[in-house]
Amino acid sequence: MPDSVRAFAGSVAGRTPHLDVLVNSGAVYIEGADLPDVSDDEIESVMAAGATGTMLLTKHLLPLLRASSRPDIVNMISACGEVGHRRSGAHPAFYAAKHAHAGLAEILSHRLRPEGIRVISLFPPDFVQNGPRRADSDLTARSIIDCVLFAVAQPRDCFIREFRFEQVQRPHH
Repeated sequence: MPDSVRAFAGSVAGRTPHLDVLVNSGAVYIEGADLPDVSDDEIESVMAAGATGTMLLTKHLLPLLRASSRPDIVNMISACGEVGHRRSGAHPAFYAAKHAHAGLAEILSHRLRPEGIRVISLFPPDFVQNGPRRADSDLTARSIIDCVLFAVAQPRDCFIREFRFEQVQRPHH
């Protein structure tokens, strides 16, 4: 993986002198309540993408972000990366990868802010690709994108560190 990440970052650097926005999403969502619900290879893949891959990609694109006049790192973490979150059907490997991603975002926000690099993290619950955008409906991908666009459009002195979302409150039967 490190070789492919370095090659990708080199390819980006060959096309542009700077990068304004890096969006990190990382881990592929997998379901499973119990550790044995998925294969060892699936666990390794989710952890590698969500933790190692995110860190390496950020590391190797950081010079291009530093060359930008308005650099932002946007982290699509997940509510699964919040301490105490237990409402998703995601596999424990996904939870672990997203906690690693949240930890990386936290320290990068602190360390890169003096350079003017904003680190913005989103913690959405499980969401749907499409649907009505109403208070009684699940969060949609479009709503998450709108939050990202809002955050990166803010003036440079505005550091929005996190977006935390509430899940739909379903009536109890």
